[in-house]
Parts: sequence; C-alpha cells; structure tokens
Amino acid sequence: MKYQLDKGCHSVYSLWFHYVCCVKYRKKVLTREISSRLKEINLSVAEKFGVQIIEQETDLDHIHILFASRPQVQLSKFMNSLKSVSARLLFREFPGLKKELWDGHFWSPSYFLATVGEVKLEDVKRYVQSQGSA
Repeated sequence: MKYQLDKGCHSVYSLWFHYVCCVKYRKKVLTREISSRLKEINLSVAEKFGVQIIEQETDLDHIHILFASRPQVQLSKFMNSLKSVSARLLFREFPGLKKELWDGHFWSPSYFLATVGEVKLEDVKRYVQSQGSA
C-alpha cells in the first residue's frame, strides 16, 4: 500500500489505527450473518465520525478494524460509539444473542488500539535525535 497523506486546513497527517475488540465472555457469536451486519453498522458509525474504515474482519469472538482518522476525532468517543451502537442494534436485530450474552453486554469492556504507520519507531527516534544542533 502506498503511503497516504491527508490534509486539513493547517495540517498534513497520516493517522492509521488497528483496533481489536472481543465479545463479552469470548462467546463465539459472530456468525456470518451477524458479522456482516456488524460491519455495516461499523461503516455507518465511522462515516458519522469522518473516519475511514480500510479493512475489518471478524473471528467468531472478536473483530479487527484498520481505520484512518482525522486529528479532530476523539478516539475514545469513536471506540465507545462503535461498541455501544453495534451492541444495541445487534441485540435488537438478533434477539437470540440475549440468551448467549446475559447482563445486556455484547462487548468486553476493554479493547486494543495501536497506531499503524509506514515509518518504524527506531527511524523516527534517530531522525528526532539528529535534529539537535546545540
């Protein structure tokens, strides 16, 4: 994939993230039908935040999403919306999920989020260190 730069009024940026979230109790409920609907919901939420989902894929008990964001997006609010909107709609559209996931919680309370980029951390460290002239 070619390195992609995005532009704002006063900035140039490349903000890519890898997000992983597990179903509560690691229940294996993300069937093909539920997974397909989950991906549609995620695209809708991302659009409202101005976030671009590059890739998303599920296993039976978790989801991986690669997305690009703008600096103005509060990532914690975006993650919270992904989880809350998807849980609410999936419980409503697939009532059988409530039997598998009691207490009304679809997602585990925790998640994984990491930045993704073309430049290695060591290269950035060396570059910053080389900037000192004093």
